[in-house]
Amino acid sequence: MLMMLRFYAVASFRRGSSLARTHAHVRRSLLRSAEPCVCARSSLEIMAVPPTYVDLGKSAKDIFTKGYGFGLIKLDLKTRSENGLEFKSSGSANTETSKVSGTLETKYKWSEHGLTFIEKWNTDNTLGTEITLQDQLAKGLKLTFDSSFSPNTGKKSGKIRSCYEHDHVNLNLDMDYDINGTALHGSVVVGLEGWLAGYQVTLEPGRNRISQSNFAVGYKSDEFQLHTNVLAFSSPENQDTGRLRKCNDGTEFGGSIYQKVNDQLETAVNLAWTAGNSNTRFGIAAKYQIDTDASFSAKVNNSSLIGLGYTQTLKPGIKLTLSALLDGKNINAGGHKMGLGLEFEA
Repeated sequence: MLMMLRFYAVASFRRGSSLARTHAHVRRSLLRSAEPCVCARSSLEIMAVPPTYVDLGKSAKDIFTKGYGFGLIKLDLKTRSENGLEFKSSGSANTETSKVSGTLETKYKWSEHGLTFIEKWNTDNTLGTEITLQDQLAKGLKLTFDSSFSPNTGKKSGKIRSCYEHDHVNLNLDMDYDINGTALHGSVVVGLEGWLAGYQVTLEPGRNRISQSNFAVGYKSDEFQLHTNVLAFSSPENQDTGRLRKCNDGTEFGGSIYQKVNDQLETAVNLAWTAGNSNTRFGIAAKYQIDTDASFSAKVNNSSLIGLGYTQTLKPGIKLTLSALLDGKNINAGGHKMGLGLEFEA
C-alpha cells in the first residue's frame, strides 16, 4: 500500500511539471506573437517622406543664410504660457535706411483635433490669420487657410495650401488670391533610396500662362546632399490671350552640395547661371561648431563678398549673433555691413 502511494505521488508530480512546462511554453509563444515584427519595423523606419520642393537643398541653403543678419540690429522674443499659447515678437532696425519694423505673432495648438491657429500683425499695419488642419481628413494630409488684410489700403489676399505626405512622395497644391488675380502652384517630390526628383509649376488662369516650370533632382543622406535644378520662367508683361502659353523667356540652372565633414564642421557649395548669360554665380560656405554654446560661420562668393558670423548662447534662452559683410575688393574703402541679433526664449 505504501509503495502504491509513492508511485502515485511521483506520477502526479511528473504530470504536473509537464503541464507547467507546456503552459509556460504556450505563454512565451503568445508573448512573442504579440511583439511587433523587427523586420517590418525596420522597413517602415527606412521609408522616409521626401521633403517639399522648396526644401530641396535646404541644408546647403541654411549654411549660407543662418547665422547672418547684415545691416540689421534685431531683437527676437519667444514665450509660452501655461495653456500652450505661444507669443513671438520681433523687431529690427536697418542701419542704412534707419527703418524700424516689427512683427507680433500668437500661436495656439489644439492637438487633439489637429488644429493650429496663428494671428499675425506687423508695423505696416497688416493683419494675418492662419488656420491649419492636419491628419484629420486623411493621414498625412495638411490643409492651411491663410488670409491677410491691410486696414490702411484695404488690400486683401488669401491662400489655400494643401500638402499630402506619404512614403516616397510629397504632394503640394496651393492657390493664391490677391488684387493681381489667382495663381495655382503645384509640386511633387518623389524619393527612393536617397534619390530625389521633383517638379514645380505655377499657373495663372487669368493670364492663360504658365509663369514657372521647375525641375530638380538630387541625392540626400545624413552626411552628404546633392541638389540640381532647372528654372524656366516667363516675364509678367508677356501675355497671350486665347491659349495657354508656356514659359520660355528664360532658363536658369543651379546646384548645391552639402557635406557634413564631422560633428563640428559643415560645408556647402552653390552654383547658378542663366542661359544666354555668361555670368556665373558661385559661393562656398562653412559652419564650425566651436562647442555646445558657440559656432562660427563664414562664406564667400565670386563677387569677393565675404560674410562672417558668430553665434553664442550666453545662457539658456539667450542667444547673441554677430555678423559682418565685407567687400573683398575694397577692404579699405568702407561700406561694409555689420549686424547684431539678440534672441530671448522662455
